[in-house]
Amino acid sequence: MTNQSTTAIVLRTVDFSETSLIVTLLTKDLGRISALAKGARRLKGPFEGSLDLLSVCAITLIDKPGDTLDLLTESKLRRRFRGAQRSMERLYAGYYIAEMLRLLVDDDDPHRELFDMTLSAMGMIDGEGDVARTLLAFDAQCLRLLGHAPATRRCTVCGRDAERSRRRASFSLVGGGVVCENCRPSQSHLMTASWDALDALRELASDPESPPSTAEENADNPSQPPPTSFPIGRLFPAMT
Repeated sequence: MTNQSTTAIVLRTVDFSETSLIVTLLTKDLGRISALAKGARRLKGPFEGSLDLLSVCAITLIDKPGDTLDLLTESKLRRRFRGAQRSMERLYAGYYIAEMLRLLVDDDDPHRELFDMTLSAMGMIDGEGDVARTLLAFDAQCLRLLGHAPATRRCTVCGRDAERSRRRASFSLVGGGVVCENCRPSQSHLMTASWDALDALRELASDPESPPSTAEENADNPSQPPPTSFPIGRLFPAMT
């Protein structure tokens, strides 16, 4: 057993007993972890209200071997998520980010850039950032950083550059990307997407809103997300 210290974002809490919680955390150095926080439900517990959903905190835990839950021994609040005080839209956007990370990130698999990007997105939602654009950029960045980004230039079947002879591209749900005209007849489960939307998706995924090296330092001073006029929200309006 070893003591480890890092920065964490609270993704979920579940009651464990009358006084304790099981917390799911996205950490900067350890990836996603679950830990037992003894006494966290007490009014004057040892964690001083630092384990609210989407709070950013500095933690210390005892890393236990095997399938045993890690033991959270210290948590100091660095920033509280205040989306609920601004609007229901910002509150639910925060819930969405927490659930996406909880479901997509594997245990004990660190993603420092994803952690920094999440801090940036939360800062924008907490501040004056456009919620819809921030979530779209967050989704695109998540897919890229976790290796699930769709192929928007090369055909997922033959690997060649997909030509733009038509106004809309064929997109394979099975292959996870565009399909060229030569390979299109042999594929099923295709949808169509505008090339403008695919270009915008690629731009959102390749151009983080805040540089990873400074995202944590700038978390309390969020900037406006980059504007885009492309219809990302209507990426797949038609089935073929």
